[in-house]
Amino acid sequence: MTQSNARLSLFAGVDGGGTKCRVRLRNAEGVLLGEAESGPANIRLGLNLAWANILGALDQTLVQAGHSAGVWDRISIGLGLAGISSAEDAENTIKAGPQFGRCDASSDAHTACLGAFSGRDGGILISGTGSAAYAWVQGRGRQIGGWGFEVCDNGSAADLGRMALRIALEGHDGLAPQSDFGRAILTHFGGHPTDIVHWVTTAKPRDYGTLAPMVMSFADKGDPVAVSIVQKSADDLARYINRLHAVGADRVCLVGGMAPILAPWINPQARSLLAEAEHDAMEGALLMAHGINNGLTPEQVVA
Repeated sequence: MTQSNARLSLFAGVDGGGTKCRVRLRNAEGVLLGEAESGPANIRLGLNLAWANILGALDQTLVQAGHSAGVWDRISIGLGLAGISSAEDAENTIKAGPQFGRCDASSDAHTACLGAFSGRDGGILISGTGSAAYAWVQGRGRQIGGWGFEVCDNGSAADLGRMALRIALEGHDGLAPQSDFGRAILTHFGGHPTDIVHWVTTAKPRDYGTLAPMVMSFADKGDPVAVSIVQKSADDLARYINRLHAVGADRVCLVGGMAPILAPWINPQARSLLAEAEHDAMEGALLMAHGINNGLTPEQVVA
């Protein structure tokens, strides 16, 4: 999706997730001019917040490149943002931002897939704060999962944290096995279930994700409850990988902060379908900024 065309000399690629936003700036010849990071840019956290973090990081890259901050009309920008799941979401995101020379928006899964296969067909599975699977096959996109923390995000840091709280509470109530891991979770929050209840009242997905290192630490030590949680996440990732393959993605790239952590737990059959990404999501967003595989229709954004 584009707003307008102008004399474009700068190209920016944005990768925005639930924890952070990264921006890369190149000139028309592809020379790297700057790169910066800021806070979250998942549009479900609010478009004002997302744009504030995008523009904050973009301004940093402009300053690195020797340009004035806030000069948008020379920039073609590609946005790959968590929370975009339809053409309408993309359009609303673009309208909420400033006027660029050109602006295209899609899901972070789409731009990650474009980057991973340099615009060619393939599948991507993001495992970070949240999770999302996406296939780009014969000019059509297919989203699998990624419907939001409330109902999805299987195989992610946030989901690990959510499962940790649930199993700790069930262990306290005698509904599930109790282990050192469950007791450590309770202690972490103050020692009583009500401490957890108070915390979840305002907690965001990224807050749940902060529990993932504790889960992995106990799993690595062989705690059976922690192991069961990690294995459940790995099995969910395997389901996504196999589904991507079934819809036409010959190879799948597993990316995101949790990817190297959970990959060893994935079964060998699903792991055999994995490939190394050629480029990152910011490069995919830069491809979109150049008008490559952008113009998504609603059918191309969702399954």
